[in-house]
Amino acid sequence: MDLGITGRRALVCGASTGLGFACAKALAAEGVHVTLVSRDENKLRTAVDLLSANTNQGVDWLAADLSRPDERAAVLTSCPTMDILVTNAGGPPAMPYLDVDAAQWHRALELNFLSAIDLIQSALPSMIERRFGRIVNITSVAVRKPVEHLELSTASRMALTGYVASVSRQVAKFNIAINNLLPGTILTERIRELGPVADKMIEDVPAGRSGTPEEFGAACAFLCGDSASFIVGQNLVIDGGLYRSTL
Repeated sequence: MDLGITGRRALVCGASTGLGFACAKALAAEGVHVTLVSRDENKLRTAVDLLSANTNQGVDWLAADLSRPDERAAVLTSCPTMDILVTNAGGPPAMPYLDVDAAQWHRALELNFLSAIDLIQSALPSMIERRFGRIVNITSVAVRKPVEHLELSTASRMALTGYVASVSRQVAKFNIAINNLLPGTILTERIRELGPVADKMIEDVPAGRSGTPEEFGAACAFLCGDSASFIVGQNLVIDGGLYRSTL
C-alpha cells in the first residue's frame, strides 16, 4: 500500500531504539526523510547507519534530551518545518505509589507531557500553513488499562491524551491529523525492564504473545499517510487484545 508520503519530512523522537526506531524505520521505508532524536549519540549513529542502508531519502539525527526545554528549543531550531512528528519518550520507573514524591511527578510531566506539548505547538503553525500534518504520540495502553506501579507514566500520558482530544479537532480542517498510539506488551527494552509486571501482562494477552516493534511501526506509518486524514483524535491500542472493551 502506497501511503503517499514519499518525500515528506519527519521528526521522530526517542528514535535510536525501540518503538521510536521502529516508527522511523517504517517511515523511511515509505520514502520519508527522517530525523532521529535521542539522548544517546552512539545509539543514534548506529540507528542512522541501519536506516541509511535501506532508504535513499536521507536520514539525519540530533542528540538531545527532550525533557529539557533548552534542548527541545535547539531541536526545533534545527527542524523548523516538518510534515510528520512522532513524539515518544521513555516512561518513568515503576514504583509503589506511596514512594512517588513531588520531584518525580515534575520529571514525569516534563518528560511525558510537557515535552510533547512543546513540540506539537511548535510544529503546528507550519503544518497549518502547508495544509498537511501528521502527529503521532506514543503513549501507553495504561491510559486505557491502569497498571499497578505505573501511576507516574499513566497520569502524565493521560494529560497528553486530554490535550490531543481537544487540539486535534481544532486543526483537523487544515488536513492535520493528530492521534495517539497506545503500545501494550511490545517486546522492547522498556517491557523487559518492567520484569514481573510485563510478564503478567503478556500472560493475559489474547494473542498469546508479545507484539513486535515492526507491527507497531507499521501502524505508525499508516497514521502518517495521506489516507489517514479522516482519523482524528483517536487512541489506537496495539496490544494483541489485552485491553478488553466493546468500544
